[in-house]
Amino acid sequence: MAGLGDIVQKAFYLGVGLATTAGEQAGEKLSSIGVQAQKLTDEMVAKGEITTEEARKLVDEMIKSAQQQNLNQVQDTTTERAKKTNEPRRIEIVADNEPPASATESPDNISQMRKQVEELQEELKRMKNS
Repeated sequence: MAGLGDIVQKAFYLGVGLATTAGEQAGEKLSSIGVQAQKLTDEMVAKGEITTEEARKLVDEMIKSAQQQNLNQVQDTTTERAKKTNEPRRIEIVADNEPPASATESPDNISQMRKQVEELQEELKRMKNS
């Protein structure tokens, strides 16, 4: 089962990597929006359309709005993933050393397996009674 531990570890690292990448991209977008908003307000101040204080407030509002939109998108994505993961995932485990299914399902094998199951159940009952 060492392979299962490796898979879990890789899945964890994948999740951390995705979260880090998403955070970096969001930061880059927010800084880009901030730069664009600053340029826009600088032009408006230069033209005399707004004061410096109004420009600063406008930039802050734009950045807050962009952050809130980003937060809402992340929450929506998380909600969608949670809805998708409510259903169990089918996992098929395939080993190289297992014989094909048709070879193990012969009537002789089935009856032998049933006998083994019955014997194990009887042994389990004996162990419980002891």
